[in-house]
This record gives sequence, C-alpha cells and structure tokens, in this order.
Amino acid sequence: MFKEKNKGVFLMKKIAILTAKLFEDNELFYPYYRLLEAGYHVDLVGKEKDQFYESKHGAKAKSHMSIDDVQANDYDLLVIPGGYSPDHMRRSQKMVDFVNEMDRLEKPIAAICHGPWMMASSCDIKGKKITGFYSIKDDIVHAGGNFVDEEVVVDGHLITSRTPNDLPAFLKAILSALES
Repeated sequence: MFKEKNKGVFLMKKIAILTAKLFEDNELFYPYYRLLEAGYHVDLVGKEKDQFYESKHGAKAKSHMSIDDVQANDYDLLVIPGGYSPDHMRRSQKMVDFVNEMDRLEKPIAAICHGPWMMASSCDIKGKKITGFYSIKDDIVHAGGNFVDEEVVVDGHLITSRTPNDLPAFLKAILSALES
C-alpha cells in the first residue's frame, strides 16, 4: 500500500478513478470503497472538481479532482468504470491524454464493462488481450485488441473485466497489481 519515494520515506499509493455522467454505480463505488478499505488514497477525477456526476441509476458521485489538475506521474493505478460514462470521458481531450500518459508510462489501467471504450481511444492495445461488455467488441477489435470473453483479463499493465458480476475478480487483479 506504500511506495518508497526516497530512502526511508514511504508514501501511500494513489489511485485515480475517472468519473463522468452515466457511470455504472457498482463499477465506480465498489472499487472506490474497496481500495479505500485496503488503505490506498483514491481520487475521483472528473472534468471539473467538486462536480456531482449522476449514474445510470440516479446515484451521485462528487469528483475530488479536475482532470486539469492531475498528472499521470502522481498516480500508481487508474480505474475506468463502465456504464455510458466512458463515451463522455473520451469526449474530453484532457481525459484521453491522461489515460494515454498512464499507458505510455505502463502504469496499471483497469477498465470494466464499457470502460475499455476509453482504452480504445487512449491506449496502445494492438495485440493485447482485452475483455469488456460484449457490445464494445468491435471497438476493441478496430483498435487492434484481441477481444476475449473472460471475467478478468490481465495483459501487461492492462486489466479488463466484463460486467458488475465480475467485480470480485476485477478487484483481486487490481489489488494484485498494486501489491507487485
């Protein structure tokens, strides 16, 4: 849960969870609270700071940080929830750039359900095994990924999962990536 900054100085690992309107409730809240419970620092990052984003089912999540104020170097892992929020996220060039920089730095990026939409727009997924909700298969394939139907897929620094039913396996893979 801690990373060494300089000799003898340890900092808490930081996780960013992207948020935008129409996120899938469980795919944002389950990782958020599970990662807090495990002792990590977790920021909800939206287009604007202190903005409420409404889920598909009417729940609200308030962003802690604006995408304008974050840098990939500040985070150890990124989570991209599904729902329809990834389609809204990728309309923001700054969000696309943030995810692209996380990918370039080969920091773990975890996306579930429709979350890999953002990977198709931001990451180099050519030749990578990727899963997600079946309706985004064509997006993954057109971006060069190899779509597979498995509850969780880890290919290098990319972690993907299909649906809320896969959240336990998804979080186990995320926690494993954080502990390595």
